[in-house]
Amino acid sequence: MPASLTSRSKFLVLGRAGMDFYADPPGAEAERATRFTTALGGSSGNIAAGIARHGLSVSLLTCVSDDSIGRFVLNQLEDYGIGTEHVRVLSGESRTSLAVTETRIENTQNTLYRNNASDLLLSEDQVLGVAFEAFDSLVLTGTALAASPSREATLTAMERARAAGALVVIDLDYRPYSWPSAKEAAEIYRAAIEAADVVVGNDDEFAVVANGTHEDGLKLAGKLGSSDKTTIYKMGERGSIAFSPGRSFETGIFAVDAIKPMGAGDAFMASLMASLAAELSLEDAVLRGSAAAAMVVSKFGCAPAMPTPAELGVFLSNHSAPQS
Repeated sequence: MPASLTSRSKFLVLGRAGMDFYADPPGAEAERATRFTTALGGSSGNIAAGIARHGLSVSLLTCVSDDSIGRFVLNQLEDYGIGTEHVRVLSGESRTSLAVTETRIENTQNTLYRNNASDLLLSEDQVLGVAFEAFDSLVLTGTALAASPSREATLTAMERARAAGALVVIDLDYRPYSWPSAKEAAEIYRAAIEAADVVVGNDDEFAVVANGTHEDGLKLAGKLGSSDKTTIYKMGERGSIAFSPGRSFETGIFAVDAIKPMGAGDAFMASLMASLAAELSLEDAVLRGSAAAAMVVSKFGCAPAMPTPAELGVFLSNHSAPQS
């Protein structure tokens, strides 16, 4: 495993954080719910929460609106121990993301309000104010690349982080509704991947970047991993394949009684990064990421369900190694 993956204990996470409204109790349909439970949400917010749960230093780089939802997010970040020094509060008509969702497996509904989203107003000026040498790793989600000015700001952040010697990690996190077209997404993702050291995505996302099929996406992941990058190609119930220079390996998933489909990818990324920071092997880091993903889909909420190292240890001691 490249030495650059290890000993990375100070994280900067870039991207969306918002408020999640979960229909309560678990199993309730949103349109019939009489009460909701709130939680920190958003892919980057969840990843940052997961890293913080491991006791590591992590800050968030994003924008939130100057209203009750934005303040809720700021309070939640502080409660998790996530640094907010690089969170900009925006006045005006932009809004922090709000997700109305459910805790059930069948026909899960997730309604996401992202009209004039505050996080997509991240600016290059804001990025230029970050001392990237203070961080060991920059972790970002691809949603931040979907629109300007966040797109240009994110690419600048990747360049500056790499120049400062930080590990640059991208979760492709492709959401079609955020992009004008898949073709444009592929072009921008390829530019971002060039500036990344670690690329994580699922089979659908790699297929989009490759402008082709799942087979094309797998070939792309393997090609990137045979160069100077580490790629993790996730395949849902079939587990994942990790590629790094000179080797590749497969990892299965842990069988659990899932109560919702959301949060697995964010949990995987958080525990992957935390495990690498603890100087575990890439194989062990991917295994622990898979365990965290299984734990989160079997519990209520996403950020609140992120496991601590101790909880991960208990889970691993009680569950057999997954089959790939």
